[in-house]
Amino acid sequence: MPTPDAETRAKVLLTPQQLKAMLDGPLPPVVIAVQSVNPYTGASSRGGRWIPGAVDADAYRDFAGPAERDRGQRPLPDPAALQAAVRRWGIDGHRPVVLYDAERAMTAARAWWVLRWAGIADVRVLDGGLDAWVKAGLRTVEVADISKESQIELTPGQMPELNAAGAARLAAEGVLLDARIRPNYIGGPEQGGDPKRGHIPGAQSAPAPDNFTDEGPLTTPETLAEMYRGLGATGAAPVGVYCGAGMSAAVTVLALASIGVDAAMYVGSWSQYVQDPAHPVKRGPFP
Repeated sequence: MPTPDAETRAKVLLTPQQLKAMLDGPLPPVVIAVQSVNPYTGASSRGGRWIPGAVDADAYRDFAGPAERDRGQRPLPDPAALQAAVRRWGIDGHRPVVLYDAERAMTAARAWWVLRWAGIADVRVLDGGLDAWVKAGLRTVEVADISKESQIELTPGQMPELNAAGAARLAAEGVLLDARIRPNYIGGPEQGGDPKRGHIPGAQSAPAPDNFTDEGPLTTPETLAEMYRGLGATGAAPVGVYCGAGMSAAVTVLALASIGVDAAMYVGSWSQYVQDPAHPVKRGPFP
């Protein structure tokens, strides 16, 4: 059952004040700024300021592989390439890792999931991102840091995953959440879009943006627990999440983890699922 308390939340989400205390402590975390260019608007997240000590990573290059028809638009990265990047960032397995992005957690959540999948045990996300850090009146610097390279060995496969068959089975036997915005879930007349819209039959609509407050951080643990209880995602039955290409789904897995509910992720998600014409697609507002 959900555990909507501050201790559970702090295992995956940190406030700016909590991160500042860790940075000032005896074992400062590795802080990674997850940079990106928005694939829909073309806007870059690079604003010329970083949390002190943060090193740069790229959301779509470091935490995803090239698009492939059979694996989806954003499959998992090549393990060897990921290990090289993790070593370059100075992740050594002994210090916590804290990720943040330019605003909320829409790309930092994917980085969190990939690093956990790769075997990094203590990975957290700055709740509200760089914006929350700045609003808290904390210092920023004008250049990213360069870390001393580590020699860590990754052990991929440490997070539960789904494929198309597993997602369809979970929709029937457990709880499958669709983290895309609701119009994509509902579908409707196609306007030449690719991939076609709709959802996996039996999946519940649970748009990832609903996890956030207007100010940026995730909403309260109590609200998250009630939101997901209404969808049956309490942990009493297996829970899985998919989205368009494995980004928004990671946000929902993160939000669920913050209230103590484990969920598997369908990394290939909708962009992989619809490549097989044999996979059923449902349209409309109901599962």
